Amino acid sequence: MVMKVKDFAKIMQKIAPENLKESYDNVGLIVGDEEKEVHTVLLALDCTLDVIEEAAKENAELIFSHHPLIFRKPSSVTTGTLQGRKIMELIKKDISLYSAHTNFDSVCGGLNDSLMELLELKGSAIMEKSKADDKSGIGRIVDVEETTLEELIEKVKKSLKINCLRFTGEIDKKVKRIAVINGSGQDYFDYALKMGADVVITGDTTYHFASDYTEMNLSIIDAGHFDTEWMAFLKAAKRVEEEVKKIDNNVSFKVASPTRSPYKYI
Repeated sequence: MVMKVKDFAKIMQKIAPENLKESYDNVGLIVGDEEKEVHTVLLALDCTLDVIEEAAKENAELIFSHHPLIFRKPSSVTTGTLQGRKIMELIKKDISLYSAHTNFDSVCGGLNDSLMELLELKGSAIMEKSKADDKSGIGRIVDVEETTLEELIEKVKKSLKINCLRFTGEIDKKVKRIAVINGSGQDYFDYALKMGADVVITGDTTYHFASDYTEMNLSIIDAGHFDTEWMAFLKAAKRVEEEVKKIDNNVSFKVASPTRSPYKYI
């Protein structure tokens, strides 16, 4: 059987059902022809113009991204906006785009669980369970043998292959309970605090959140949005690849080389 875009969508609906997404989110087939045959899938965190260009060069019929290109219904699609240019390029190049975002974050075996595996944190519980599936939800919390904040920071850096990160709290603070939210997780700091976490690992934290929660004795390890998601997305996408190959073993999955954090450090 030859894989089509609609077949990929059906597989994703089984792996990360759309009803697991957060209310503000937009997931699923964003742009594309459901009947288009798929021989190559390009994996990317974001659908950038560079990613679209690489998909064209690689003859990829489908881009599978984590972050949706369209969050809200656009009022127009023109070359006057970045989003419009991307949509038009996808259509002109006949490339479909499928995005799995908060549904893929929260589902059992999705990004949050994959991040826990990368960090070698086992036996976690869900912070906020999904109403649609009590085995899924946003955030994970886990008890560990007592360690220090410094030791945990070094573990995060090694596991995610990063050289630097931001943190709050005293470096010698004792840590026993860890909360983990991939991507942007500060909206869930109350959950972490109420569940007795000593520290939360996430990205995209802002000054006042960091200041207030540190004052409430919740330390923060901010490893960045990109770095708490990209490796986890690739890990979670392995399951998608396995399911796709059950239908069509000839489908090739490639990693988009332009996928990188927009931030640089000096």
